[in-house]
Amino acid sequence: MDYQIGSKVVYPMHGAGVIEAIEEREIMGVKQNYYIMRIPVGDMKVMVPMQTAGEIGLRDVIDSAEADRVLTEFKNCPKEMDGNWNKRYRENMQRIKSGNIYDVVHVVKNLMFRDKMRGLSTGERKMLSNAKQILVSELVVAKGKTQNEIEKMMDAIIEAELA
Repeated sequence: MDYQIGSKVVYPMHGAGVIEAIEEREIMGVKQNYYIMRIPVGDMKVMVPMQTAGEIGLRDVIDSAEADRVLTEFKNCPKEMDGNWNKRYRENMQRIKSGNIYDVVHVVKNLMFRDKMRGLSTGERKMLSNAKQILVSELVVAKGKTQNEIEKMMDAIIEAELA
């Protein structure tokens, strides 16, 4: 898959953004071409080697209709969390690494809910922050909304379930 400058893509474990440039760089004596990607949530710039982009899991951002389905899934997905911290952490990490946005929805929803109910450990708080960045960044790019607007929608869903 060849992406162009302006392509909206998702980099698993980091989030969604836009390819701003394609540059040749020499790193550790090896020259190769890189996609230079800006991720709006967290204002990060990431270099993705073009030749391994597929293996890494770089993919197109979902469209607006799919983003609506993702938000519906966020609202409807069941809250289920293993009581064992280690098992829960491993399962959530696998979901995040999958690159599947619906798996990330599950992690974010469950950790947000757990945070409101009992609070989170430092490790799970960091995981929630990372997973939320991945999810929110893709929804921001797909829906053309701000990070704040998307997060408010998600917070409202959690608050409604707690009421």
